[in-house]
Amino acid sequence: MSGGTFQSPAQLAAALNRGGKEAVSAAETAMRHGAKTLVVQVQRNASGRPGPRVITGKYRASWQSDVHRAGTVIVAEVGTNAPQGRRLEFGFVGVDSLGRHYNQPPYPHLGPAVEQTGPVLVRALGHAVTEAL
Repeated sequence: MSGGTFQSPAQLAAALNRGGKEAVSAAETAMRHGAKTLVVQVQRNASGRPGPRVITGKYRASWQSDVHRAGTVIVAEVGTNAPQGRRLEFGFVGVDSLGRHYNQPPYPHLGPAVEQTGPVLVRALGHAVTEAL
């Protein structure tokens, strides 16, 4: 939204409304990019130590992102439907449902990726909104 002089409150309101729509659109674009960046970082982290080792590549490929928007609310979901996801991230000590005994250490790959990409996403969102307004 460009700066300027407004002759009436209606002009100002219209300019803010346009800028708000542009800001939400820019934030959605930044969120989509940030979610994809997070997926890429998780996949990198899940490519060997200190993260989990790659055996077939199916687990690493199972990570996906999806961004939903409802009005001004934008939600990004990043995750995997692979059953070993929690166990790899947090480890597992105990007996599983088949009676097998495990003492598997954690191989964090999602947490470190969020710590690394989260601040970048926050800055990108701030920049996108600032530019739109």
